[in-house]
Amino acid sequence: MMMKKIEVQIMQQNLQLSCPEGGEGYLREAAARVDKAMTQIRDHGKVRLREQIAVQAAINLAFEMVKATAAEKEALLRAEYAEAVTAQAQAHAEEATALALSVSGPELQTKCQALLERLDSVLEKDDPSRI
Repeated sequence: MMMKKIEVQIMQQNLQLSCPEGGEGYLREAAARVDKAMTQIRDHGKVRLREQIAVQAAINLAFEMVKATAAEKEALLRAEYAEAVTAQAQAHAEEATALALSVSGPELQTKCQALLERLDSVLEKDDPSRI
């Protein structure tokens, strides 16, 4: 794969960096984020050494990335959970339809009531907002 050299500026220091061809935009965005993080730390005045500023910026950026990844995983789990609950409710609805077609009279009402109670129980127990 071809590598391309680009120049970026971080905390007023020019740096030559290499990246895969086509990744220049991503590298420039990453460098801009690092520059912003380091500049903010330096401007707050508590840390002055460039190396300490770089370490603090790296920790802050990594923390943000870990937090975003966790939120993404949680959203995916919630979606999978909602899909499973929906499938279970659909199965119960199909069972209710089959049951309704197979019985009649007072027996129908009793069986439908029991099935509705099961559906309510499943939907209440598996409420995704309770995660």
